Amino acid sequence: MAANRLIEEHISASKLSEGGKAAAELKLANGHVSKTNATTWSPASWTTKPIKQDVTYSDRAAVEKALAKLERLPPIVTPTEIAKLKRSLREVALGRAFLLQGGDCAELFDYCEENAIESKIKLLLQMSLVLIWGMNKPVVRVARMAGQFAKPRSNPMEMHNGVEIHSFRGDNINGYSPDERTPDPSRLVAAYFHSASTLNYMRAALASGIADLHSPLDWGLGHVQDPNIKAKYERIVESITESLRFMRTVGADSNANGLETVDLYTSHEGLLLEYEQSLTRRLKHPSARQPGRLEKGGEGGGEVDGKRWYNTSAHFLWIGDRTRQLDGAHVEFFRGLENPVGIKVGPSMEGKELVMLLDIVNPNKDEGKVTLITRYGEGKVQGLLGDHIEAVKKSGHVVVWQCDPMHGNTRSTPTGIKTRQFSSIYNELSSALKIHKEHGSFLGGVHLELTGEAVTECVGGSEGLTDKDLSLNYTSYCDPRLNEKQALELMFLIAAHYRVEQFP
Repeated sequence: MAANRLIEEHISASKLSEGGKAAAELKLANGHVSKTNATTWSPASWTTKPIKQDVTYSDRAAVEKALAKLERLPPIVTPTEIAKLKRSLREVALGRAFLLQGGDCAELFDYCEENAIESKIKLLLQMSLVLIWGMNKPVVRVARMAGQFAKPRSNPMEMHNGVEIHSFRGDNINGYSPDERTPDPSRLVAAYFHSASTLNYMRAALASGIADLHSPLDWGLGHVQDPNIKAKYERIVESITESLRFMRTVGADSNANGLETVDLYTSHEGLLLEYEQSLTRRLKHPSARQPGRLEKGGEGGGEVDGKRWYNTSAHFLWIGDRTRQLDGAHVEFFRGLENPVGIKVGPSMEGKELVMLLDIVNPNKDEGKVTLITRYGEGKVQGLLGDHIEAVKKSGHVVVWQCDPMHGNTRSTPTGIKTRQFSSIYNELSSALKIHKEHGSFLGGVHLELTGEAVTECVGGSEGLTDKDLSLNYTSYCDPRLNEKQALELMFLIAAHYRVEQFP
């Protein structure tokens, strides 16, 4: 899509300083944002905007064939599910619930198998159990699963054995093997079927009792062998078991189907807009309506048939820190969706720019519609988060504040292996909790890259992993993930923070 023009824009932008980039974007916004929301929206209106992280295919006819196939396929998720998540996120924005979001950095097609899916489900359930115990609040569970395939890259090309090849950009674009790096449009259709299959098994597992709180010990602790973490977890489980036993004794749980399963939603970064557009459908809004009543169909103008635009590829999508340009294609696409959406907020984001972005994506200021996913790094959170909180408070937007302590804390070892320090992850999260409290706000959620497998990709934690241990079981093709033990340990630390506040 206008590849030469975009390359020229990228080269021009790269000559600006970080401050210059922000100033240029704000200058552009001042003259454009006011008329953005007045522009008629459609799922294809993003094609009139400049785009970042686009994919260039050699065979355009094959791309059109793949997109036509996607447009004929049924939705992966439904408006009813999306509306339910929106209601839950409103509760999070108002401080009455907590958002737990986690999963793979870059999902692989190979992860679409029983054990890999179950291990992540069980880990998220275990983590949420710890949070409920510590916070005494409901937990909204959103998995980075069933669609988190594409990844943004700093450079679309890389050198391999002296030859320039395409960078690996996720299984729905190209393969990790050097001989599979050419972007392949058939992978778009493959991504749909792997997403649908993963979600189908997630639903089946939850319906079959994998999350039944009447038997939490059946979840098992998998690779968690640390006696302290294991003992803490078992004490929490025993406490909940005692409560459930009491409820059964007095007959309070005779109709408590909510104890037998949980809601688990899917999410991914909405990076490939052609794919997302193909799965965006105008569907009946689940709440009751009278025929002929004027409806607000996102930013697409008034609707008279009770239908709105839903992205049916996932319940929740987010805009990455690399694609959040105020006048860009991704923001244009996201502003018309009925889905709840996330926005990554990094160190280069100005407070004024953040408010402008919220005004575009959520002009009606619906509570909880937008989740701000902050990812600064442990050394920058103290100087940035407070100003962003104050800017949003003054704007009147009521958002979900979520901390992503992963992406700002990535480093490379002397041998070039990417990793993250557990203490840095915890320090950013701990700082975010404190800063929100200082500004009369509250942290509504956490966003983590994790896996249910015993990987060795992040160092530190009670396991005491070091850089030398990374080679033991480093399986990520992109960014390093917390393993099961580290993820649970982080939840215990968060839970302990809230328990101290409630019971000093």
